[in-house]
Amino acid sequence: MKRKSTIFVIPAVILAFLVPLAHAGNDAFTQKDRELLIRLDERLDQIDKRFDQIDKRFEQIDKRFEELRQDMNKRFEQVDKRFEELRQDMNKRFEQIDKRFEQADKRFESLQTMMMAMVGAFAAIVAVTIGFAIWDRRTMAKPFEYKIQENSRKIDEIVNVLKELGRHDERIATVLRSISLL
Repeated sequence: MKRKSTIFVIPAVILAFLVPLAHAGNDAFTQKDRELLIRLDERLDQIDKRFDQIDKRFEQIDKRFEELRQDMNKRFEQVDKRFEELRQDMNKRFEQIDKRFEQADKRFESLQTMMMAMVGAFAAIVAVTIGFAIWDRRTMAKPFEYKIQENSRKIDEIVNVLKELGRHDERIATVLRSISLL
């Protein structure tokens, strides 16, 4: 049994020593490896430069965004100022309108007072005119009433005289009967 294990152990040991030696010969840097490393180093430098350029661009973009933000803030402030000015202007206009309404209300009250005075004056004129007409009719009618009463009394006396005469004279009695006085 020892034999079988030695057969396997010896080649394994030989291989264990040979593999590192084989690699040791390949691990040495050749000119190509150095050129490759130099190219890689240059390539890394180029990549670093590109990243620096990209960083600069990002910084420029950040600056632009900052400028835009500041510009937007300024514009918003201007818009806020305009809104404030508009609000103040509207408040002034509302105050002016309120003053106009107050003035119109005062004018309306004075106009209303004047209209009431005119209506009162008109009513007074109408009342005075009607009163004058009634007074005038009464004053004109009284003399006629007196005359009518006086004439009525005279006519009654005449009728009484005619009736008395009709008792004594037949012709007068016939006439008085024809008009239904006897």
